[in-house]
Amino acid sequence: MRHGDKIKNLSRTASHRAALLSNLTAQLIEHKRITTTLAKAKALRVYAEPIITRSKKDTMHNRRIVFSYLQDKESIKELFGVIGDKVAGRPGGYTRIIKLPRRMGDASDMAMIELVDFNEIYGKDTEAAAAKKTRRSRRGAGTAAPKATATASAPVAEAAPAVEEAPATEAPAADATESTEETTA
Repeated sequence: MRHGDKIKNLSRTASHRAALLSNLTAQLIEHKRITTTLAKAKALRVYAEPIITRSKKDTMHNRRIVFSYLQDKESIKELFGVIGDKVAGRPGGYTRIIKLPRRMGDASDMAMIELVDFNEIYGKDTEAAAAKKTRRSRRGAGTAAPKATATASAPVAEAAPAVEEAPATEAPAADATESTEETTA
């Protein structure tokens, strides 16, 4: 039994697992999307997201900490350059795991893990959703409902006088056009 065991060992020693996750993270940063097994993708998300969070602030200290994990200068340049700028406004959740069909050879569960901000298909929707969503407490939820009903009833009351005034405003406008036609004729 694995009660309380938080680390996904992936059937590897600690040094082999660290090297595997480091290489997978470097490839994810370079290619923005990689295909691997589902277990590796889930372990990679836990490993890569704190590293991507470090890239939001481009300081020498953060660069050295990330280099201690990745050991790849090119991926660090990419991470603190392009990726750091794109994820600056995002509060977390930089990766997305999409399940794929099982692998033919050994029927292993496969998955594609990608950086959310670099997907062109979902790009416009995610930018708008990330800008609109905010974290709010549950205390304010009870007070928000009466305000919504009050604002919903107010436009209905305003709409009725606007309809009544519309014919009155159209009649003088029609008279004005007729009088200009009479003076020009």
